[in-house]
Amino acid sequence: MKNKRNRLRVISEILRSKVVGSQDELLKLLNERQCEVTQATLSRDLKLLKVAKTPLSNGTYKYILPSYNKPLPLPVVTNAMISHGVILSVEFSGTLAVVKTKPGYASAIAWDIDNKATEEVLGTIAGDDTILIVPREGISREDILRMMNITFEEKYN
Repeated sequence: MKNKRNRLRVISEILRSKVVGSQDELLKLLNERQCEVTQATLSRDLKLLKVAKTPLSNGTYKYILPSYNKPLPLPVVTNAMISHGVILSVEFSGTLAVVKTKPGYASAIAWDIDNKATEEVLGTIAGDDTILIVPREGISREDILRMMNITFEEKYN
């Protein structure tokens, strides 16, 4: 599997669903999913995902992903991401976000979100002028707004 984003997703799924205690074990599980990767690349991926090892009661270790439930300071929400008129509105239903854009912009913006906000966002669905953002477990509305400010200020301001 050459796509880094997909590989990171598969690694995260494995670590969330199984007790994995070594890189060798994780390499075997990845190979079972047709995700061939070298040990060096896996090591870099684990570092990027901020994976840690924690001891278990039986004396062995388990890889764990970081918790995203850390308290984060609330951002000062500004209209910077809306100032150029590309983003028309952002509304929430629970933790799901619906972003309204100018016609034709939703797909490109959703692509940016999918590729830049891998820690905050599980995925997006985009139409012509509307994006549905599905955040990862434990990600708040404020986290999504913060991510959007960063993403859109970098790209569109």
